[in-house]
Amino acid sequence: MILYRLKEKFQLSLRQDKEKNQEIHLSPIALQPAQAEAKTANSMVQPEQVPKVLNVVVDPQGQYTPEIKATTSVCPSPFKMKPIGLQERRGSNVSLTLDMSSLGNVEPFVATPTPREKVAMEYLQSASRILTRSQLRDVVASSHLLQSEFMEIPMNFVDPKEIDIPCHGTKNRYKTILPNPLSRVCLRPKNVTNSLSTYINANYIRGYSGKEKAFIATQGPMINTVNDFWQMVWQEDSPVIVMITKLKEKNEKCVLYWPEKRGIYGKVEVLVINVNECDNYTVRNLVLKQGSHTQHVKHYWYTSWPDHKTPASAQPLLQLMLDVEEDRLASVGRGPVIVHCSAGIGRTGCFIATSIGCRQLREEGVVDALSIVCQLRVDRTLEGKA
Repeated sequence: MILYRLKEKFQLSLRQDKEKNQEIHLSPIALQPAQAEAKTANSMVQPEQVPKVLNVVVDPQGQYTPEIKATTSVCPSPFKMKPIGLQERRGSNVSLTLDMSSLGNVEPFVATPTPREKVAMEYLQSASRILTRSQLRDVVASSHLLQSEFMEIPMNFVDPKEIDIPCHGTKNRYKTILPNPLSRVCLRPKNVTNSLSTYINANYIRGYSGKEKAFIATQGPMINTVNDFWQMVWQEDSPVIVMITKLKEKNEKCVLYWPEKRGIYGKVEVLVINVNECDNYTVRNLVLKQGSHTQHVKHYWYTSWPDHKTPASAQPLLQLMLDVEEDRLASVGRGPVIVHCSAGIGRTGCFIATSIGCRQLREEGVVDALSIVCQLRVDRTLEGKA
C-alpha cells in the first residue's frame, strides 16, 4: 500500500511538471568575433583575452539577453606557469607508470604545432639575456628576478602520439616525461622487426656553443631497461656517467644498475675496477667489454642532494662538475657524457646547465643562463634550475 501511494505521488508530480514545462526557443544573435590581438612586452607575446558571456537569461517567449563583460586583466605571459612541483609535472609518484594508451599499435602521427606552440618554440630558439660577472652577482642577490624569468620559459612537453613506437610506455619511468623525438637516442635494433628494441627514454643535449651531442640526458634505469642503458653507454662510447639521485627517496627513483664486481647486461659485460669514496659522491672506474673490444667508463654517483629539496650549498655540485669536465677533456674523440637523475629533467638539467654556464663564463667572461635553459628545453624538457 505504501509503495502504491508513493508511485501515485511520483506520477502526479511528473504530470504537473509536464504541464508547467513550456517550450523555450533560442533565437541566435550575431556576436562580433573577438580576435586576440598580440602585443609584445619583454620579448613575450601576450594575447588579449576574448570577452566572455557571463550570463544568459532565457524567458518563455523565446527571447534571451546575453550579458557580456570584457576581461580587463591581461596575462603577463602566455607561458607563465604557477610554481608547481616537479612531481606534479611527472604525472606520477610511482617508480613505474605504464601508459596503457601506448601499449597497442600506434598509428602514424604527424604533429601540427598550434600557433601557441609555434610562438613557444620561437621563444625557446631566440631568447637571450647575456650577463657579465658583475650583472650576474646583482641578479643572484635578487633571486626573485631569476625565478620570474625562469617561470616564463615555456615547457616543451611531448605528445605520446609523436612517438611512433608500440608499447614504448613500458619503458618510461613517468608517463608524462617523454623524450623529444627530434633528439631522441635510438638504440641499434636487436631485431629489425621490433621497433621497441630501439627505444630508450634519452635525448642528445647540445653543449657549450651549441656543440652537438655533448651530453645525453636520460631517466634513471628501471628493472626492464638496465640492458638498454648499458647498450646505450657502449653504443655512444660515453666516457662518463653522472648519477644524481639516490636509489630511493620516499619511492624508487632508480634501480641498482651496476654490479658489485662483475655483471653481464645483454651483450655488455661490466667490470668494477675500483671504488673511491669522496665527500659528496662515489667514483667507480669501470671497464665495459663486448667481444674483444673494451671501453673505460667513469661512474659518478652524487648522493648529497637532499630529498625533495635543493642543496644548501652549490659547492659540492660545482666540484662534481669540475671533476666531470676534467674527465671529458681527457676523453677527446669519445661520446657524450651521460647524466641522469630519476625523471631525467630536474637535477639532470641543473647539472648540464651549470656545466655549460661555467664553461661559457670561463671562455667568454659572460653567461647567458636564459639561452642555456631554453636550449635544454628544445632538446629535452629539462628544468635547468636547482
